[in-house]
Amino acid sequence: MGDAPKAAILQRDNETYAIVPKTGLAGLLNAETLRKLADVVEKYQIPVVKLTTSQRVALVGIKGEDVNKVWEDLGMEPAPATGLCVRSVQSCPGSTLCKYGKQDSLGLAAKLDELFSGAPLPNKFKMGISGCPLNCCEAWTRDFGAFGKSNGFTVVIGGNAGAAPHIGKVLAEGLSQDEVVALATRLINFYKENAKNGERMFKFVERLGIEEIQKAVLT
Repeated sequence: MGDAPKAAILQRDNETYAIVPKTGLAGLLNAETLRKLADVVEKYQIPVVKLTTSQRVALVGIKGEDVNKVWEDLGMEPAPATGLCVRSVQSCPGSTLCKYGKQDSLGLAAKLDELFSGAPLPNKFKMGISGCPLNCCEAWTRDFGAFGKSNGFTVVIGGNAGAAPHIGKVLAEGLSQDEVVALATRLINFYKENAKNGERMFKFVERLGIEEIQKAVLT
């Protein structure tokens, strides 16, 4: 079939592809984006449109010769759906919309998404930002998570919901939105500089210990 088309994931049938466009920050959509998605799905008869676990839209079953044309019609950049990088930043509605929200999870997630989406790291890296301790975006099982309380955000790291489930460790509490962003920046840089190649965050936390990481990234 020749070279694979742009930012496309070959499917089980070894003939068709899936793409994941970056439709907006923190899972937010608008009318223009929805129209573009609907237009390309109809134009290219894309059989499957799937909301992913990372709060994104996957277009699945695209013919190889159509993939680049779909990207051109969408006018969107690919989301980092594969590779060793910051893959996704999930968010609940938070205090913007939800009656249980204690903090602005949407605003924080949008800042983190804009700053870090696709950033190369020793392994894949997922973020979950929730507006209250009910944790709809599962901060405790993300590489980097934050959830809101009345006194600010609690940050947890080293969670994992995969083949080796781990509950994250509390890194810091009572943080403002800007303080979470600054802490995430220091942590990601520390992880990038000190993790072994292929070492997931939960293994990094186990190897160094949460206290050593706190000494390195808390100021």
